[in-house]
Amino acid sequence: MANTPVRDRSTIMVLNGPNLNLLGRRQPEIYGTDTLADIEKLVAVTAAPHGLTTDCRQSNHEGQLIDWIHEAREHHAAVIINPAGYSHTSVALRDALATCDGLPIVEVHISNIHQRETFRHHSYVSALANGVIAGCGVQGYAFAVERVAALLAAAKA
Repeated sequence: MANTPVRDRSTIMVLNGPNLNLLGRRQPEIYGTDTLADIEKLVAVTAAPHGLTTDCRQSNHEGQLIDWIHEAREHHAAVIINPAGYSHTSVALRDALATCDGLPIVEVHISNIHQRETFRHHSYVSALANGVIAGCGVQGYAFAVERVAALLAAAKA
């Protein structure tokens, strides 16, 4: 008998893409002064009243993000992802998310990508996401957790 993975219906995987490890230091006029650690605290605090936990990860490497998406599809309740620059370039990241078989996915961008350079206006992830939050600063991550909580609650009902 095959070993069937067990999905944790209470943990949200929160993925952050390239250069987001530099939040708080990199272009604060665009991204603000909050750090990645601040975002990780924010999502954990936002998730807790819903009985949810978060599993936060960041990588500058596309393949690592893809491996984590594959892990999430087997073991997590949902994915919140800020693909950063990969939003606009990575068909491979999009294809990995397409394997998530009904898992709620919410895309987050700290800045409003539609007010920035033209090449940032398109995201390969958006068509697969249950929601896209852009331009709300780090508060967008809290909005994403709230949206995931609502989607998970609706799926249980």
